Amino acid sequence: MTDDPLVRYEVDRAVATLTLDSPRNRNALSSTLVAQLEQGLADAAKDPSVRAVVLTHTGGTFCAGADLSEATTGDPTANPRRLVAVMRAVIELPKPVIAQVDGHVRAGGLGLLGACDLALAGPSSTFAFTEVRLGLAPAAISLALLPRLDPRGAARWYLTGSVFDPAEAQQIGLLTQAPPDTAEALAPLLDALRLASPQGLAETKRLVTAEVLRTFERDGESMVAQSALLFGSDEAREGMLAFLERRPPRWAS
Repeated sequence: MTDDPLVRYEVDRAVATLTLDSPRNRNALSSTLVAQLEQGLADAAKDPSVRAVVLTHTGGTFCAGADLSEATTGDPTANPRRLVAVMRAVIELPKPVIAQVDGHVRAGGLGLLGACDLALAGPSSTFAFTEVRLGLAPAAISLALLPRLDPRGAARWYLTGSVFDPAEAQQIGLLTQAPPDTAEALAPLLDALRLASPQGLAETKRLVTAEVLRTFERDGESMVAQSALLFGSDEAREGMLAFLERRPPRWAS
């Protein structure tokens, strides 16, 4: 990690905690943050003392999705390919990953949340698939989400881009629990995982993620291509610039 990391890595009692620590830009998925997150996952994977990983955050936002200042410049395939790679790293990690969220989650951040094996979010959390309002579509994140979400729920929130709460997120399958206190709810889950064998956890995770990984194998490249096409479009450029400039896009009525 760097002297000023955007992702902090700590191990305590067989649990590695990865903390997204870039509140200045709402923990957006910049190339630097994603690289550090992937390194933290790799460190947890090779540490025999680590039984599980907790993915959490500082600030009022778990993850705002793509770093639009990067997404509006350079190779349009870079952002979706980076997102697909980090989601897959979470899914393929041979140890359970638990998201602990006490803040807002938007767009690509929902893909990161969906890649986790278990997900807890407190009452201050909110969720929104904002892509539709930027001239985009939640294409890449769907690899991790659609195999797990209720289809009607996914359609409602994908298409409207509206904000929804933890109770709805749990109902459609985005969350495991929506407790009043995430730390209190997390403790018994970690205690249970500490009792499990490394081999048992790895092979059981392989079972429960098999369908998600098949989706990555089948649709990964096409979703990257679709995302890149949208990111490079005139309409998406207008949507992202409007967001960065804090103004309505041309099509907003």
